[in-house]
Amino acid sequence: MPTDASLLKLVATDEKDLAVVSGALQDAIVPIGDISFQPETNTFVLVANRFCWEAAARATAREPDERVNAGVSFSNVVDVKRRGIDFAARGTFLNLLAISCEPDAGGDGPTVQLTFSGDTAIRLQTTGLLCHLEDFGEAWPTQWRPEHADQ
Repeated sequence: MPTDASLLKLVATDEKDLAVVSGALQDAIVPIGDISFQPETNTFVLVANRFCWEAAARATAREPDERVNAGVSFSNVVDVKRRGIDFAARGTFLNLLAISCEPDAGGDGPTVQLTFSGDTAIRLQTTGLLCHLEDFGEAWPTQWRPEHADQ
């Protein structure tokens, strides 16, 4: 099991940083009930059950793969749009595939897209990219390693 020192704590302020956050969250399971936009603070937050890709490289037959809970927040969010997601279905789970960023195209600030399986997505219009990811709690073993067609 990981120690507190192995729990991730990342900050993204540009596209390169966000690519690292995206990689850490690839194949995360996100309950719709754990997604929230807080317009009074311009913050979009979610809790994800993420596969520990960084631990998977070290895993052996005696040490199984792991998952851990992670809190993710995006600051400076002024608008949220969704495709194919019913926020009233709070018990439904989404599988996060990637997070990408489109640079500021017209003075409105960068747009962040969270792409999920099943042709679903969330777009965040921001005035500036600021994302925090922080693992919390203890990781637990999992026997299910996500697989992709290109692997």
